[in-house]
Amino acid sequence: MKGLYFQQGSTNEEIAFVFQEKENLPVTEDNFVKLQVKACALSQINTKLLAEMKLEKDFFPVGREVAGIVLDVGSKVSFFQPDDEVVVHKPEKVTWTEAAGTIRDGVRAYTALHYLSHLSPGKSVLIMDGTSTFGTIAIQLAHHRGAKVISTACSLEEKQSLERLRPSVARVIDVSNGKVHIAESCLEETGGLGVDIVLDAGVRLYSKDDEPPMKLQLLPHKHDIITLLGVGGHWITTEENLQLDPPDSHCLFLKGATVAFLNDEVWNLSNIQQGKYLCILKDVMEKLSSGVFRPQLDEPIPLYEAKVSMEVVQKNQGRKKRVVQF
Repeated sequence: MKGLYFQQGSTNEEIAFVFQEKENLPVTEDNFVKLQVKACALSQINTKLLAEMKLEKDFFPVGREVAGIVLDVGSKVSFFQPDDEVVVHKPEKVTWTEAAGTIRDGVRAYTALHYLSHLSPGKSVLIMDGTSTFGTIAIQLAHHRGAKVISTACSLEEKQSLERLRPSVARVIDVSNGKVHIAESCLEETGGLGVDIVLDAGVRLYSKDDEPPMKLQLLPHKHDIITLLGVGGHWITTEENLQLDPPDSHCLFLKGATVAFLNDEVWNLSNIQQGKYLCILKDVMEKLSSGVFRPQLDEPIPLYEAKVSMEVVQKNQGRKKRVVQF
């Protein structure tokens, strides 16, 4: 059995992807399911999180966003049976590639908009980087829930792509030239009230002189986010090292606003969350089947191209989800 693994180097920056052969499949234990994988989506590997969770290995398997057919189940498994087509349970009209390619972004969007910010009809939502694979799914979920969506684009092409979406995005803010002030644009769109929910794609923490070059790539400053946030608003951030100074906290206090961190791995960190996690996965597949979710997928690739594709994904150079098809 051939698989793709990543090998951690002496520093977190050194990552190599290699193919390895495993001769024998392990015996199916009581609480486990053996799966014949039909499609596997590729996403960035958070090596820092793996280290903090003590999951570091010499070789770590790539790809957990899988769809396939159940071959065998353990003695204590009752939810699945052999020959089931699964992500949780895959609807018939959903392809293997679509199922695998939507899992992670669907879970992230649900976590951000339902569990962390309690999205409801009529709310205004700012979704940064709306043409990313995650941004696209988040916009579709927000529209489905009746929200007013504002989004940002990093190029003219991305702006035009967002403007063609139906239902339409209320305003697309082109941040590619660095001249547009995102807070002013959002306040103007909301009549000065500010947005109810902000879902960022990273933020700048310091001034431009003190920020690393990678951070300067079209990201808003944390003060911009605080300024455009409305009273009682929710800021959902992907910035794991977010630092708030006392004046920032005071401003959020005056607005009665909240800050939450989007970590989609949280569902796997405690067994008590497994029921909610399965419900989310099931609902994601139902919305994919009904056409609510329309993921941005690249052309499926064979396994022998997975190494090169994973190197591109790890460097965050692709704009569409890459899926390995078996």
